Amino acid sequence: MNKSLNSNDNNQTVLNNTKIFIKRIKYKLLEQFNKNIYTRILFTNVTVFSIALIILINFSNFMVTQSVYDQVEQDLLRKSKRVNYALTKEDVSTNTQSISEQEILKFLADSFDVMIIVFDQEGTIISSSEEQEVVPLSKVDVKFTEVLTSGETKVTHETDKETGQLTFSAAIPMGNAENTKTTVENGILLKSQPPNLDLILNKMNLIILFGGIAILIFVIVISVYLANCISRPISLLATSIAEFNGGNYLLNIENNSLDEINDLTEQIKKLTVFTENIQSKSHKIEEERTKLFTEISHELRTPLTAVQGFTEAIRDGMVEDEMLQKKYLDMICAQTIHITRLVDDILSLSRMESGDITVEKLPLDLAALTHGVVMSMEGLSKVNNNTISFNKKSDNTVIIGDVDRMEQIIRNLLKNAINATDNGIIKVEIESLNDEVQLIIEDNGSGIPPEELPHIWDRFYRGKNQRNSDLEMKGTGLGLVIVKKLVQMQEGKLEAESQLGKGTLFRLSFPLLK
Repeated sequence: MNKSLNSNDNNQTVLNNTKIFIKRIKYKLLEQFNKNIYTRILFTNVTVFSIALIILINFSNFMVTQSVYDQVEQDLLRKSKRVNYALTKEDVSTNTQSISEQEILKFLADSFDVMIIVFDQEGTIISSSEEQEVVPLSKVDVKFTEVLTSGETKVTHETDKETGQLTFSAAIPMGNAENTKTTVENGILLKSQPPNLDLILNKMNLIILFGGIAILIFVIVISVYLANCISRPISLLATSIAEFNGGNYLLNIENNSLDEINDLTEQIKKLTVFTENIQSKSHKIEEERTKLFTEISHELRTPLTAVQGFTEAIRDGMVEDEMLQKKYLDMICAQTIHITRLVDDILSLSRMESGDITVEKLPLDLAALTHGVVMSMEGLSKVNNNTISFNKKSDNTVIIGDVDRMEQIIRNLLKNAINATDNGIIKVEIESLNDEVQLIIEDNGSGIPPEELPHIWDRFYRGKNQRNSDLEMKGTGLGLVIVKKLVQMQEGKLEAESQLGKGTLFRLSFPLLK
């Protein structure tokens, strides 16, 4: 009992170890298959070819077997008809010849290399080419006796259970089957054992196998070549992308004969250029932000330092004269106003650059709006003994824009012209030209030097005529930047022309509403 239990345990252990071993082999094969394109192509081609070779061998065996069977059966059927003819003819002449039926059957059997048996309606063997087959009461298979009643031939094949030898049999009615008046009493059975079919199949399979191995070697070579053609450029791309991740944006990738690889290469190059542009823009934005912080700190430090100094002087009682104290307080107030205006301009510019400020696009008459702004600023222009003249040259000056933002633009440009002009004339003209409405604001003030004109659109830039002016006249250096962005947000254009000592001209252009 214990031995039986131990044997079962050992068998179970062996079975479990076998399962584990199979799982490990399966895992290793899957791991190698999924490793890369190279192994996938190689494994796939070899597997597909091996399966196709096995199917080809089995199909060839089946076709050859069927072909041999059909050929042997047809040949045996022809022999049976010839034997029937010979025996029937011999029956006719039996009265004149002394040859026995046994000898005739033996002669025919030797001639056609078959065994011949004659049987009656009961299936009893009457005579045979082999004497040992004639045993009292020995019979043929019942299926062969059916040919006597049906009048048809019957061809079969079967394997001997003892010897394993394949035997073909053909049974036909003896005599003239076409004569329906004649009763068929006997039948003829022919048996034949063809050459060893397994030997033929083994030779054929061996030939197919060696041919398949030769083709398999060729398939492996081709697969390795194709896998290298595909995996090599992909490996180069992977190396280039690794360099790209390391900060090298100059990819050196050679052209490949495969269109898909070339397309992938082009897309990677485009991605590289795109990333490089983003990186460049990011650096530029970072530099501009750093520069902006520096400029803001510089712009705020000067007025804050002045406010701090004046405040500490008043707090410490260093200023006892009321007139001087009032002057200090006025300067503190002016510096505070300047700081407030500077902060407001910085916030406005920041909101415009970030897209937080939007403009309404509604029809507005630019001439009417400009005339209203001019009238409201006539009092300010008289501070410097200036005169503002307005001239409308066209009737239709309707555009699409934001009334408040457009008024801010005009007011800012007029204020700059007033500050830059003493005892002069500021001309404001508006007309429609080439589907555009042009607004010109021109003064005959101090003008801008040629070397400073390109920089008037820079942030915190102020000309020499503003750097030494009083705080009441001094700008923040952001006015023209804000004006230009507001003009661009309303699909307009802004240009500036200036000559030192002769004045400055600003030209605004907006699409005419038709």
